[in-house]
Amino acid sequence: MFLYGMNLMGDGLKDGSSGTLKKIMEKVTDSPVKAFLLGLFVTALIQSSNATILITAGLVAANILTVRQSLGIIVGANVGTTVTGQIIRLIDLDAGGGAAGILELFKPSTLAPIALIAGTLVIKAMKKRNAKAAGAVLMGFGILFTGMVTMTSAVNSLGDTGIFDPMFAILDKSPIFGFLIGTVMSLILQSASATVGILQAFSASGGLTFKSIYAVIAGIYLGVTIITAILCSIGARADQRRIGIINVLFNIAKIILTIIGVLLLHRFGFLNSVWDKPINSGVIANMNTISNLVSAIIMLPVLTVFEKIAYRMVKDDVEPKNKYADKLDALNPAFYKTPALALSSCHKLLMTMFAVSRKNIEMSLDLVKKFDEETFEQINEEEENVDIMSDHLSNYLAHFAGDDLSEADTATLNQYFKDVVEFERLSDLALDIAEEAREVHEEGSAYPDSIYQELNILTELISKVLDNAEEAFAKASVEAAKRIEPLEEVVDNLVNSMKEHALTHLSNRDLTVVGGTSYAHILGYMERISDMCSNIGLATVSRFNPIEDHEYEENLLSGRDEEFNREYEAARAEYFKRYDETVRQQENSSGETAA
Repeated sequence: MFLYGMNLMGDGLKDGSSGTLKKIMEKVTDSPVKAFLLGLFVTALIQSSNATILITAGLVAANILTVRQSLGIIVGANVGTTVTGQIIRLIDLDAGGGAAGILELFKPSTLAPIALIAGTLVIKAMKKRNAKAAGAVLMGFGILFTGMVTMTSAVNSLGDTGIFDPMFAILDKSPIFGFLIGTVMSLILQSASATVGILQAFSASGGLTFKSIYAVIAGIYLGVTIITAILCSIGARADQRRIGIINVLFNIAKIILTIIGVLLLHRFGFLNSVWDKPINSGVIANMNTISNLVSAIIMLPVLTVFEKIAYRMVKDDVEPKNKYADKLDALNPAFYKTPALALSSCHKLLMTMFAVSRKNIEMSLDLVKKFDEETFEQINEEEENVDIMSDHLSNYLAHFAGDDLSEADTATLNQYFKDVVEFERLSDLALDIAEEAREVHEEGSAYPDSIYQELNILTELISKVLDNAEEAFAKASVEAAKRIEPLEEVVDNLVNSMKEHALTHLSNRDLTVVGGTSYAHILGYMERISDMCSNIGLATVSRFNPIEDHEYEENLLSGRDEEFNREYEAARAEYFKRYDETVRQQENSSGETAA
């Protein structure tokens, strides 16, 4: 119950603050002190030094932070994790039994039911995501203290039986045994806060002394460090592994300073008052906090030494760097537990995919007018890059989808699943147009100027459709998404008219059979580009209101959407006026030539 409460409280804090967390961590300066305070604040907020260090490693891999900037954050994270112990020490108010007045409110036996009731009311009464996160924090806080009270009561009962006496006796006599116990416990629980919390609960039995727990706490530092180093190394880039190594070096130095410091203080008599005396959870919390804080103060000035050692131990990655490697690196598994970071990285990569695909479309349409082999190769290369980005995104989203997400994050994730397919198809269609242009060039079947005049009108319309698709995705704009559909319908009408008029070009022998076939294919690809943009718009509408998405489509099909009808008529009048004038001029010019 204690561990579940701690996890629930931490998850609620992360869910409610992940967007702000990202913005704060991105703005960290090169000042080690400011970075230290940032690491302390973030860890105190999300209740996990592991999570803070893993997020930092992910930001470093994404080139948002440098290894140098992360140094202070790592140290601050180690200090920030001691806040949990200071919260748990409130159990002493229950144990003392003498709390009165306002202190009575801070007793865990009082706080637990209040927090549970408040959390339940917030979750039930309020529907906003941040409110639900706040409710989860309150409930986690209540469950944590309920578990702590229960665990302390159980330890007290068992302590009266003498069952722990042999273990306490060994801890008193063998610091090495205590160190190993702390290491193993923290390895199993994967949390320094939880392990220290359990040690605080055991202190309620009255069998723990200062000389029996300092080595246990030092062992806890080692166990959690091992876990963090492993997590930083799994499928990681060089800089991420360096973050793990720096954390290991800092904690090893902290362990040495803690043990030497305690032994020296005892030697000179400063710890005589607590050395052999029973201690409570407050002493354990203070010892943990002071050990981390003093180590941080001592080592902050020499953190760059740890950085140099890490660079010597871990060599730079040697694999060839993709043109968009920085965007691909931002898709870091370390962000899975912080949805705002993960979704932000996905959005940036999707925006890059769209920009590349759109540029390819523009270059391919230019090739139709004037073919250039170098431009064709550039389109082909960029299409392969889009495929790589699509594969990375699809795999990342698939793994991300398995985590517990809020309703809003799930809706965003569903939109991204749809859009990654559409963005890749846009790039495929650009390559299709480029290949048709090359075929016409190789056959020597150049189009007449009249064909280019008609294509210019359609190209302008397609560009407007792409503008709205880009705005719909980039700004999550439902208004821009709804402007796509009328234009897409006009594209369909215009393509049909151009295909029909192509027969006139064939009969006038303006087009060869090969050229006519290729022209029909290009028109079809341009029509499909507008179809992909339509899907992008519908995905945006569906993200914010799935019911409205279905009603919107039904109204479009039945002609009941007045706004669509108005915009469709206006766009059709504008583009068909230009198209009809162009065709009329062609006919007049053809008649004059025949005369």
